[in-house]
Amino acid sequence: MAESVVRLKRELKYEGAILKIYEDTVMANGHEAHWDFIHHDGAAAVLPVADDGKILMVRQYRNALDRQTLEIPAGKLDEPDEPKIECAYRELEEETGYRTEKLEYLISLNTTVAFCDEAIDIFVARNLIPSHQHLDEDEVIEVEPWDLEDLLELIYTGKMTDAKTVAAISAYAAKYGSGKSKA
Repeated sequence: MAESVVRLKRELKYEGAILKIYEDTVMANGHEAHWDFIHHDGAAAVLPVADDGKILMVRQYRNALDRQTLEIPAGKLDEPDEPKIECAYRELEEETGYRTEKLEYLISLNTTVAFCDEAIDIFVARNLIPSHQHLDEDEVIEVEPWDLEDLLELIYTGKMTDAKTVAAISAYAAKYGSGKSKA
């Protein structure tokens, strides 16, 4: 059995608007190593289901990929201790222009466990109430209704790669797809 890993030191290298990047010095298997670590305060996401069963997706530009992506609505916590469900209610309305009276917990995930501690709780929104978008000044988001089967096809063909969206759609399909009850 391998020896345990012990963190000897954590040094902040960069602090941005949503990330803190650290260099960790660790002792692993008797050898000192330097590992990158990215801290993220956390986020929430929502899979909004319209009355006709279509899933409301958001299309937006993602700088890291230098292209538009199709995703479920999501956003970071305003404060590290903000309840994720409150963030989810806010992001639903901000990004889609709809709100709901009740969110249902779907899943939790860590996006990139090798070097980042970002954790996202994902909720399902039904009984959507029209409102209006509250986009940040640098956001351009288009809302598109999609059938679950078409979204699954995008996943299976490698055209949808956003981890939170793939996980949310897959979990939703497993729980509610193929005529399963809508709890």
